[in-house]
Amino acid sequence: MWLLAVEALGAFLLFAFIVWWTMFSGKKPSNKSTKKSDQTKQE
Repeated sequence: MWLLAVEALGAFLLFAFIVWWTMFSGKKPSNKSTKKSDQTKQE
């Protein structure tokens, strides 16, 4: 019975890791494009 619980815990941890990886591994948006557009609006 404990083996089933360990296997379920492992599957859940793997699922949580995949979700975390896909949420936070993306490329961060750079603020360079927004700063350039703000500068052109001011000029």
